[in-house]
Amino acid sequence: MTRSASRPAIDETHAPDLTSWVEGADGHPDFPIQNLPLGVFSPGDGEGDPRIGVAIGDFVLDLRAASADGLVQGPPATVMEGRTLNAYMGAPAEQRLALRRSLARLLSEQQHEASVRPLLHPAADVRMHLPAVIGDYTDFYVGIRHAENVGKLFRPDNPLLPNYKHVPIGYHGRASSIRVSGTPVVRPNGQTRAPDAETPTFGPSRRLDYELELGVWIGAGNALGQPIPIAEAMNHVAGFCLLNDWSARDLQAWEYQPLGPFLAKNFHSTISPWVITLEAMAPFFTAQPERPSDDPRPLPYLWDEADQAGGALSVDLKVHLASREMRDRGEAPLQLSHGSATNMYWTVAQIVTHHASNGCPLNPGDLLGTGTISGPERSGFGSLLEITKGGAEPVAVPGGARSFVEDGDQIALSARASAPGRIPIGFGPCEGVILPAPSFGGR
Repeated sequence: MTRSASRPAIDETHAPDLTSWVEGADGHPDFPIQNLPLGVFSPGDGEGDPRIGVAIGDFVLDLRAASADGLVQGPPATVMEGRTLNAYMGAPAEQRLALRRSLARLLSEQQHEASVRPLLHPAADVRMHLPAVIGDYTDFYVGIRHAENVGKLFRPDNPLLPNYKHVPIGYHGRASSIRVSGTPVVRPNGQTRAPDAETPTFGPSRRLDYELELGVWIGAGNALGQPIPIAEAMNHVAGFCLLNDWSARDLQAWEYQPLGPFLAKNFHSTISPWVITLEAMAPFFTAQPERPSDDPRPLPYLWDEADQAGGALSVDLKVHLASREMRDRGEAPLQLSHGSATNMYWTVAQIVTHHASNGCPLNPGDLLGTGTISGPERSGFGSLLEITKGGAEPVAVPGGARSFVEDGDQIALSARASAPGRIPIGFGPCEGVILPAPSFGGR
């Protein structure tokens, strides 16, 4: 496979035979030693000072403490002492790689166990925080199956708008309402208008939905007015996460014209707490699926042969639902969706390049969403809007049915990167439980 110079190389940290002395790490579904994702946590009761950690099996290694003890190499100590990952994300790639290699040695070589073990915290006993201060958040629309499915609901004869195959579509979202996995989601109030009504009403959304997405964490930024060439785009990516862009479809239908998403999208977005580093993902880049022969070729600034040969992500994505009643009865969650990130029409490099093509500055800790990733079949649709055809065909759940998400429902996204001959790695939890809308005097 052709490898872009801006993507990391596969090295000894990805070796399938690399094992850890941390019990339970080998074979862990999310966090074997080949992963080593970074996050921000508070130890103990969660009230302590937030600090940077790395997930290994069912434990979290305190990187602040490890750095203070002189156990890790890579970024300066001031970076490891931070309360967020912004400085790490903006650090040179060679420093991030040095840290990964240092951590792999610490957690695999038995000689380090005595000094490192006291710095491990059971993951069940820590509180996770947002990994970075998110200055800006942009949500793209690169899942072509989702775009087609949604388009068919509203424009059966012309589901894709004319620009879709020429330009990565996106909108600027609200960074202030992004929350880490486990934070309850309060059902939003808003304006809606029934199809047969002349005027809108105000009240709780009745068509609350989830969206299965990947998040892209920006690393090194670019100066105002300076675009990012596509061959260099991945030099500006620090890592990945899961993202649930909660959407109030009834609010959206009323407000989205003429300027697009607003209150229907900005009330809450959930992300997984761990940053799956760009370096960890090195074995899991794959060829971008070929475009149909009659699709237009992207303009030159968006086209790179190496990116097409290996710029897609080999990531398996799932969505599960567990109602309050199901959880009370101890029933297993219901799988709603199962698909692949290779259903993205545009690559990560393409959306980064396009975002900066007009000179827009990206900064360390900025977050880009891919938009909903759906497969070609109903079993792979990444939202209830698609699965239920706009609510017309409810999906059966234990004890009832769902057209859209109801109060008390828990929606859980999960992801796993895999490749032949490689140890798969996971992304960790991305979950939220729906709470009722608050009473509001303007109703």
